[in-house]
Amino acid sequence: MAYVARWIDKSEHTRFNDFLARHPKGHVLQSWEWGEIKSRTGWVPWRLIFEKNNEIVAAVSILERKIPVVGIPIFYASRGPVVDWKNVELFDLVLEEIRKLAKARGAIFLKIDPDLPSSEKVLEQYLISRGFKSAESGKGFEGVQPKYVFRLNISPNEETLLSNMQQKTRYNIRLAQKKGVHIRRGTREDLPDFYRVLKETTERDRFLVRAYSYFEDLYDSLVPAGLGELFIAEYEGNIISGTLAFVIGNKAWYIYGASSNTHRNVMPNYLIQWEMICWAKSLGCTLYDFRGVPGHLTEDNPLYGLYRFKKGFNGEYTEFIGEWDLVYRPVIYYLWNYLEPLYSDVIKGIITKLRQVRRG
Repeated sequence: MAYVARWIDKSEHTRFNDFLARHPKGHVLQSWEWGEIKSRTGWVPWRLIFEKNNEIVAAVSILERKIPVVGIPIFYASRGPVVDWKNVELFDLVLEEIRKLAKARGAIFLKIDPDLPSSEKVLEQYLISRGFKSAESGKGFEGVQPKYVFRLNISPNEETLLSNMQQKTRYNIRLAQKKGVHIRRGTREDLPDFYRVLKETTERDRFLVRAYSYFEDLYDSLVPAGLGELFIAEYEGNIISGTLAFVIGNKAWYIYGASSNTHRNVMPNYLIQWEMICWAKSLGCTLYDFRGVPGHLTEDNPLYGLYRFKKGFNGEYTEFIGEWDLVYRPVIYYLWNYLEPLYSDVIKGIITKLRQVRRG
């Protein structure tokens, strides 16, 4: 029986997510809920499935957004498509269906950043043979999705996981416990405090933060659906740290972390990570992803502390194959590549100046 392709609506929401949860390459950023979240920030989601014998065998969530000024759309499949990448026939059919939609919508290109390690050189050559171009910015940590991550196999029991960690990491987890740091699941009412601590973090470490409403949307869309969880660390009755995790199937991701400038000596960030790992195990997860770290850095890099913190949990340092663009309109794509960095730099410059003004 041949493959059957269909663009689906919300009536198949649950079926779509169930397939992602079962598939080895299923990702929360391909979930139905993620498309709905992005739809409230200027993106239009499209969901495609391929069936064989009435069973879903491949799926992709495409996000469409019109670029500023000219109003021409681009396509993005974050951590997709969800497909057996070694099934060349099926992947080619997925690309053909996306191309048909791109033609109808006038899209410039399709961007993908699949969950595939850089060691898969054969797959890189396969993408090139299908017309994809590497879209690497040279800033692996600053891509749309991180190119370098730490991933931990959490199949072993908790005692083994602890024993495999670096000695200092184990020590700091136990120190936080001894000092009385308490980790609990956060509620909707904790979001303002989480965001307050997150702003402390971003001001201290000098990176941008999204609006509070975005985190409300994340919580409301993902946590009730079982695709996310908020964690809160308290010390002496005060919230001093918080994290937001995503989960689907047997995979969990640490997404956002916030830590106060006070009481950092009681090491809440170590204990909260350990509690998140235990939570993921309790859900039947076998993979815990610490998400982004800088690539190929040295100890004098300002971000080396982040690398060292995540490395201490004994995860595997993983490099993905990065971002790849399939171009449908070459001339406009060339202009996009030239103008988009300029546009981004202008926006970042305006935000920086506004912050300087606020600080007085």
